[in-house]
Amino acid sequence: MTFGEQPAYLRVASDLREKIVNGALPPRTRLPSQARIREEYGVSDTVALEARKVLMAEGLVEGRSGSGTYVRERPVPRMIARSGYRPDKGASPFRQEQTAEGARGTWESSSEQEAAGPEIAERLGIEPGDRVMRTHYVFREAGEPIMLSTSWEPLAVTGRTPVMLPEEGPLGGCGVVDRMAAIDIVVDNVAEEVGARPGLAEELLALGGVPGHVVIVIGRTYYASGRAVETADVVVPADRYRIAYHLPVR
Repeated sequence: MTFGEQPAYLRVASDLREKIVNGALPPRTRLPSQARIREEYGVSDTVALEARKVLMAEGLVEGRSGSGTYVRERPVPRMIARSGYRPDKGASPFRQEQTAEGARGTWESSSEQEAAGPEIAERLGIEPGDRVMRTHYVFREAGEPIMLSTSWEPLAVTGRTPVMLPEEGPLGGCGVVDRMAAIDIVVDNVAEEVGARPGLAEELLALGGVPGHVVIVIGRTYYASGRAVETADVVVPADRYRIAYHLPVR
């Protein structure tokens, strides 16, 4: 194979992808069968099968049991704003950003204590096995799940205080900055790392995705004088949303 030459299955996948993108194969249309692909492109069954697998991995088509493979609807990506802390709002970042976008969002949450694993312990600057409060969130817009989040807070910081449970008590739902301020901890910095990976089965089930879909993961950590007081993983479907940052210039 010369430099730049694609394997046969990628050439077939590329041509079928172009037909999907330009509308020659519109949404809900059945993809040509493996035999049809083999005949039309003059390739083997193996090549035809691998080309279909590529399109499925890219989320362009989906298999329906006993029926065949069909072109998926291509959602228009919507924005999820990340604009940082705004002290005049007195609400969680999600509520602030939903208000800014004119959207109506809701969320469900559940909290429980657990021992910190090695990765979370490193992010929080604590020892593995130290106790943390883990809170899992499902965020919705107009009833549709749009985002998942799991946060961890060291109980050495919040234990036996009125803000030990993030979504309960007088400051429930107010966000990390305001909750920490209530126990005389001043959050002065937040770091976010953005990456992508295949979604876990339970994540895709909650978000309405299919196996193989990619998710965007935002790893966020709040600090007070260099000490981590909360870390979280925010998970968003990559094919349906874009992360838009609006940051102040100081």
